[in-house]
Amino acid sequence: MSVFFYAVPSLIMALVLFMAAKVVRRSLEVRSAWSSGLTAEARCLRSYTTVSGGGHDTSVSTTLHHVYEFMTRDGRAVRFEESNGRPTVVEGDIVTVHYAAQNPEKATAHAPSPVRAAVGTVVMVAFCGVIVAFCIGFMITFHEMSASGDAFFGGI
Repeated sequence: MSVFFYAVPSLIMALVLFMAAKVVRRSLEVRSAWSSGLTAEARCLRSYTTVSGGGHDTSVSTTLHHVYEFMTRDGRAVRFEESNGRPTVVEGDIVTVHYAAQNPEKATAHAPSPVRAAVGTVVMVAFCGVIVAFCIGFMITFHEMSASGDAFFGGI
């Protein structure tokens, strides 16, 4: 039964670390696109929203997605999807996208804002770090209390 008190926090830590890695990876992709200096005019092919939450009186979260298509300088057509874009962009609009020559499918239509992106990434990674630290602290506390035979755990 005590394995449960190690398995659940370990699973939470694995998921949080995976999420932190995804945030850092996307941040680096966007930074690479901005710093490459390559831009193109892209057409918004589709705009749609996804909704999550709302069950059992929880809050509803809506995410706006855009699908863009553009031509790279070497003549290749590239289509990509991006979330949390400008709400004023609708199907058929032309926007400027930034892309890196080695990864044009990782383009972004977000205007360059490296400080804002860095702050957002640092805050998210710090939040993930707090969750991991809490899980580690929980496992250490459980281990010490169960090793000392504390009656709180009732012989678990």
